[in-house]
Amino acid sequence: MQKHSKDLPELEGDYSLSPQQIASYQQDGHILIKAAANPAEIAAYREVISYEVVAQKIGKYTKPLSERDTYGKAFIQITNLWETNPAVKRFVTARRFAKIAAELMGVQGVRIYHDQALFKEPGGGHTPWHQDQIYWPLETEHTITMWMPLVDISEEMGSMTFASGSHKSGYISKLVISDESHKTLKEYIDSKGFGRVTYGAMKAGDATFHAGWTLHSAPGNPTIRMREVMTVIYFADNTRIAEPDSNARKNDLDRWLPGLHAGELAASRLNPLVYSSSK
Repeated sequence: MQKHSKDLPELEGDYSLSPQQIASYQQDGHILIKAAANPAEIAAYREVISYEVVAQKIGKYTKPLSERDTYGKAFIQITNLWETNPAVKRFVTARRFAKIAAELMGVQGVRIYHDQALFKEPGGGHTPWHQDQIYWPLETEHTITMWMPLVDISEEMGSMTFASGSHKSGYISKLVISDESHKTLKEYIDSKGFGRVTYGAMKAGDATFHAGWTLHSAPGNPTIRMREVMTVIYFADNTRIAEPDSNARKNDLDRWLPGLHAGELAASRLNPLVYSSSK
Protein backbone atom coordinates (compact mmCIF):
# COMPACT_ATOMS: atom_id res chain seq x y z
CA MET A 1 0.00 0.00 0.00
CA GLN A 2 1.25 3.49 -0.81
CA LYS A 3 2.23 5.75 2.06
CA HIS A 4 1.07 9.33 2.30
CA SER A 5 3.94 11.79 1.87
CA LYS A 6 3.24 13.40 5.26
CA ASP A 7 4.03 10.08 6.95
CA LEU A 8 7.56 9.95 5.51
CA PRO A 9 10.79 11.50 6.84
CA GLU A 10 11.33 15.11 5.73
CA LEU A 11 14.98 14.79 4.62
CA GLU A 12 15.48 18.46 5.40
CA GLY A 13 18.41 18.30 7.85
CA ASP A 14 21.77 19.47 6.49
CA TYR A 15 24.63 17.11 5.65
CA SER A 16 27.92 18.81 6.43
CA LEU A 17 30.54 18.54 3.70
CA SER A 18 34.20 19.28 4.41
CA PRO A 19 36.30 21.52 2.16
CA GLN A 20 38.35 18.42 1.36
CA GLN A 21 35.29 16.55 0.09
CA ILE A 22 34.29 19.44 -2.15
CA ALA A 23 37.83 19.77 -3.51
CA SER A 24 38.01 16.01 -4.12
CA TYR A 25 34.76 16.03 -6.09
CA GLN A 26 35.82 18.97 -8.21
CA GLN A 27 39.18 17.35 -8.95
CA ASP A 28 37.93 13.82 -9.68
CA GLY A 29 34.37 14.40 -10.90
CA HIS A 30 32.92 11.89 -8.43
CA ILE A 31 32.69 11.19 -4.70
CA LEU A 32 31.17 8.75 -2.21
CA ILE A 33 29.01 10.32 0.51
CA LYS A 34 28.39 7.97 3.42
CA ALA A 35 24.95 7.89 5.07
CA ALA A 36 23.37 10.69 3.06
CA ALA A 37 20.16 9.10 4.32
CA ASN A 38 19.97 7.14 7.58
CA PRO A 39 18.64 3.55 7.79
CA ALA A 40 15.12 4.56 8.89
CA GLU A 41 14.84 7.20 6.17
CA ILE A 42 16.00 4.98 3.34
CA ALA A 43 13.84 2.05 4.49
CA ALA A 44 10.75 4.25 4.40
CA TYR A 45 11.48 5.61 0.93
CA ARG A 46 12.55 2.25 -0.45
CA GLU A 47 9.02 1.02 0.17
CA VAL A 48 7.36 3.79 -1.85
CA ILE A 49 9.95 3.87 -4.64
CA SER A 50 9.87 0.09 -5.11
CA TYR A 51 6.07 0.17 -5.13
CA GLU A 52 6.12 2.76 -7.92
CA VAL A 53 8.74 0.87 -9.95
CA VAL A 54 6.71 -2.33 -9.81
CA ALA A 55 3.52 -0.44 -10.72
CA GLN A 56 5.09 1.27 -13.74
CA LYS A 57 7.24 -1.55 -15.11
CA ILE A 58 4.29 -3.88 -15.78
CA GLY A 59 4.17 -4.50 -19.50
CA LYS A 60 7.44 -2.69 -20.20
CA TYR A 61 9.93 -5.46 -19.43
CA THR A 62 8.26 -8.60 -20.71
CA LYS A 63 11.22 -9.98 -22.65
CA PRO A 64 13.63 -12.28 -20.80
CA LEU A 65 17.12 -10.85 -20.29
CA SER A 66 18.55 -13.13 -22.96
CA GLU A 67 16.39 -11.46 -25.64
CA ARG A 68 17.20 -7.83 -24.76
CA ASP A 69 19.92 -5.61 -26.17
CA THR A 70 22.83 -4.38 -24.04
CA TYR A 71 20.93 -1.33 -22.80
CA GLY A 72 17.88 -3.40 -21.93
CA LYS A 73 19.97 -5.91 -19.99
CA ALA A 74 21.63 -3.17 -17.93
CA PHE A 75 18.65 -2.22 -15.77
CA ILE A 76 14.94 -1.65 -15.36
CA GLN A 77 14.70 2.12 -15.82
CA ILE A 78 11.69 4.15 -14.67
CA THR A 79 11.93 7.94 -14.95
CA ASN A 80 10.34 10.88 -13.15
CA LEU A 81 8.58 8.92 -10.45
CA TRP A 82 8.05 12.23 -8.64
CA GLU A 83 5.49 13.29 -11.27
CA THR A 84 3.12 10.46 -10.36
CA ASN A 85 3.81 9.80 -6.67
CA PRO A 86 3.80 12.62 -4.06
CA ALA A 87 5.71 10.41 -1.62
CA VAL A 88 8.53 9.88 -4.11
CA LYS A 89 8.45 13.61 -4.87
CA ARG A 90 9.40 14.25 -1.25
CA PHE A 91 12.57 12.18 -1.77
CA VAL A 92 13.47 13.62 -5.18
CA THR A 93 13.04 17.25 -4.12
CA ALA A 94 14.67 16.79 -0.71
CA ARG A 95 16.63 19.88 0.36
CA ARG A 96 19.37 17.77 1.98
CA PHE A 97 20.40 16.03 -1.23
CA ALA A 98 20.04 19.17 -3.33
CA LYS A 99 22.26 21.15 -0.96
CA ILE A 100 24.97 18.48 -1.22
CA ALA A 101 24.75 18.69 -5.01
CA ALA A 102 25.00 22.50 -5.01
CA GLU A 103 27.93 22.61 -2.60
CA LEU A 104 29.89 19.94 -4.48
CA MET A 105 29.50 21.89 -7.71
CA GLY A 106 30.12 25.25 -6.02
CA VAL A 107 26.87 26.84 -7.20
CA GLN A 108 24.23 28.81 -5.32
CA GLY A 109 21.19 26.82 -6.38
CA VAL A 110 20.10 23.69 -8.22
CA ARG A 111 17.08 22.51 -10.17
CA ILE A 112 15.88 19.00 -10.94
CA TYR A 113 16.52 17.67 -14.44
CA HIS A 114 14.81 14.35 -13.78
CA ASP A 115 14.94 11.28 -11.56
CA GLN A 116 15.52 7.65 -12.50
CA ALA A 117 14.96 4.41 -10.66
CA LEU A 118 17.61 2.00 -11.94
CA PHE A 119 16.96 -1.55 -10.80
CA LYS A 120 19.53 -4.07 -12.05
CA GLU A 121 17.93 -7.50 -12.13
CA PRO A 122 19.57 -10.73 -10.92
CA GLY A 123 21.75 -11.76 -13.82
CA GLY A 124 21.47 -8.28 -15.32
CA GLY A 125 24.19 -7.11 -17.67
CA HIS A 126 26.87 -4.49 -17.34
CA THR A 127 26.29 -0.78 -17.89
CA PRO A 128 28.65 0.35 -20.69
CA TRP A 129 31.03 3.28 -20.37
CA HIS A 130 29.25 6.54 -21.12
CA GLN A 131 28.81 10.22 -20.27
CA ASP A 132 25.38 11.22 -18.99
CA GLN A 133 25.43 14.74 -20.36
CA ILE A 134 25.45 13.70 -24.02
CA TYR A 135 21.69 13.33 -23.52
CA TRP A 136 21.14 16.71 -21.86
CA PRO A 137 20.71 19.96 -23.87
CA LEU A 138 22.13 22.15 -21.11
CA GLU A 139 24.69 24.96 -21.52
CA THR A 140 26.67 24.29 -18.35
CA GLU A 141 29.32 22.02 -16.90
CA HIS A 142 27.48 22.24 -13.57
CA THR A 143 25.41 19.06 -13.70
CA ILE A 144 25.51 16.21 -11.21
CA THR A 145 23.82 12.87 -10.53
CA MET A 146 23.13 11.41 -7.11
CA TRP A 147 23.18 7.57 -7.25
CA MET A 148 21.76 6.07 -4.04
CA PRO A 149 21.19 2.36 -3.36
CA LEU A 150 17.94 1.58 -1.56
CA VAL A 151 19.37 -1.72 -0.31
CA ASP A 152 22.84 -2.73 0.84
CA ILE A 153 24.88 -3.69 -2.21
CA SER A 154 27.81 -6.05 -1.99
CA GLU A 155 31.08 -5.62 -3.84
CA GLU A 156 30.02 -8.54 -6.04
CA MET A 157 26.72 -6.85 -6.92
CA GLY A 158 28.69 -3.78 -7.83
CA SER A 159 28.54 -0.02 -7.59
CA MET A 160 29.78 2.22 -10.37
CA THR A 161 33.31 2.68 -11.70
CA PHE A 162 34.46 6.21 -12.55
CA ALA A 163 37.27 7.54 -14.72
CA SER A 164 38.79 10.16 -12.42
CA GLY A 165 39.26 13.58 -13.96
CA SER A 166 37.48 12.67 -17.19
CA HIS A 167 34.84 15.37 -16.58
CA LYS A 168 37.48 17.99 -17.39
CA SER A 169 37.54 16.74 -20.99
CA GLY A 170 33.94 17.89 -21.47
CA TYR A 171 31.95 16.58 -24.42
CA ILE A 172 34.00 13.58 -25.58
CA SER A 173 31.58 11.71 -27.84
CA LYS A 174 27.93 11.62 -28.90
CA LEU A 175 27.81 7.84 -28.43
CA VAL A 176 24.73 6.72 -26.49
CA ILE A 177 24.95 3.82 -24.03
CA SER A 178 25.83 0.80 -26.17
CA ASP A 179 28.45 -1.83 -26.93
CA GLU A 180 30.09 0.75 -29.18
CA SER A 181 30.29 3.35 -26.41
CA HIS A 182 31.81 0.78 -24.07
CA LYS A 183 34.57 -0.18 -26.50
CA THR A 184 35.34 3.32 -27.80
CA LEU A 185 35.31 5.08 -24.43
CA LYS A 186 37.32 2.32 -22.74
CA GLU A 187 39.99 2.87 -25.37
CA TYR A 188 39.80 6.63 -24.74
CA ILE A 189 40.21 6.12 -20.97
CA ASP A 190 43.23 3.90 -21.54
CA SER A 191 44.79 6.36 -23.97
CA LYS A 192 44.40 9.28 -21.55
CA GLY A 193 45.58 7.32 -18.52
CA PHE A 194 42.58 8.20 -16.35
CA GLY A 195 42.60 6.39 -13.04
CA ARG A 196 39.58 4.18 -12.40
CA VAL A 197 37.82 4.24 -9.03
CA THR A 198 35.19 1.77 -7.85
CA TYR A 199 33.62 2.35 -4.44
CA GLY A 200 32.66 -1.30 -4.03
CA ALA A 201 30.11 -2.28 -1.40
CA MET A 202 27.71 0.45 -0.30
CA LYS A 203 25.10 0.67 2.44
CA ALA A 204 21.53 1.67 1.70
CA GLY A 205 21.46 5.45 2.03
CA ASP A 206 25.09 5.94 0.97
CA ALA A 207 25.37 7.84 -2.29
CA THR A 208 27.82 8.58 -5.03
CA PHE A 209 27.68 11.93 -6.82
CA HIS A 210 29.23 12.34 -10.25
CA ALA A 211 29.47 15.11 -12.82
CA GLY A 212 27.52 14.96 -16.05
CA TRP A 213 30.71 14.65 -18.11
CA THR A 214 32.39 12.03 -15.88
CA LEU A 215 32.91 8.75 -17.72
CA HIS A 216 31.46 5.85 -15.76
CA SER A 217 30.29 2.25 -16.07
CA ALA A 218 28.98 -0.52 -13.84
CA PRO A 219 29.38 -4.29 -13.76
CA GLY A 220 26.59 -6.82 -14.20
CA ASN A 221 24.69 -8.29 -11.28
CA PRO A 222 25.69 -11.96 -10.83
CA THR A 223 23.74 -12.30 -7.55
CA ILE A 224 20.18 -13.49 -6.95
CA ARG A 225 19.14 -10.10 -5.50
CA MET A 226 17.80 -7.04 -7.29
CA ARG A 227 20.20 -4.08 -7.14
CA GLU A 228 17.76 -1.28 -6.28
CA VAL A 229 19.06 2.23 -6.94
CA MET A 230 17.39 5.65 -7.07
CA THR A 231 19.05 8.55 -8.89
CA VAL A 232 18.36 12.27 -9.07
CA ILE A 233 19.94 14.59 -11.65
CA TYR A 234 20.52 18.25 -10.76
CA PHE A 235 21.79 21.24 -12.70
CA ALA A 236 22.77 24.75 -11.67
CA ASP A 237 20.03 27.37 -11.43
CA ASN A 238 20.10 29.98 -14.23
CA THR A 239 21.35 27.43 -16.77
CA ARG A 240 20.24 28.04 -20.35
CA ILE A 241 19.15 25.44 -22.88
CA ALA A 242 21.67 24.42 -25.54
CA GLU A 243 20.72 23.94 -29.20
CA PRO A 244 20.10 20.16 -29.46
CA ASP A 245 22.83 18.60 -31.62
CA SER A 246 21.53 15.02 -31.63
CA ASN A 247 18.26 13.11 -31.61
CA ALA A 248 18.94 12.12 -28.00
CA ARG A 249 19.12 15.78 -26.98
CA LYS A 250 16.06 16.69 -29.04
CA ASN A 251 14.10 13.96 -27.29
CA ASP A 252 15.34 15.12 -23.88
CA LEU A 253 14.40 18.73 -24.65
CA ASP A 254 10.84 17.68 -25.44
CA ARG A 255 10.51 15.39 -22.42
CA TRP A 256 12.37 17.14 -19.61
CA LEU A 257 12.13 20.80 -20.63
CA PRO A 258 8.61 20.91 -22.10
CA GLY A 259 7.60 24.04 -23.97
CA LEU A 260 11.08 25.57 -23.87
CA HIS A 261 13.62 26.31 -26.62
CA ALA A 262 17.36 26.77 -27.09
CA GLY A 263 18.64 29.93 -25.41
CA GLU A 264 15.87 30.07 -22.81
CA LEU A 265 16.36 29.42 -19.11
CA ALA A 266 16.04 25.73 -18.22
CA ALA A 267 13.16 26.23 -15.81
CA SER A 268 10.04 24.39 -16.96
CA ARG A 269 7.36 23.03 -14.65
CA LEU A 270 9.43 19.81 -14.50
CA ASN A 271 12.55 21.61 -13.24
CA PRO A 272 11.74 22.99 -9.80
CA LEU A 273 14.33 24.93 -7.83
CA VAL A 274 15.05 22.55 -4.95
CA TYR A 275 17.85 24.43 -3.21
CA SER A 276 19.11 28.00 -3.13
CA SER A 277 21.67 29.34 -0.68
CA SER A 278 19.94 32.72 -0.86
CA LYS A 279 16.61 31.38 0.41
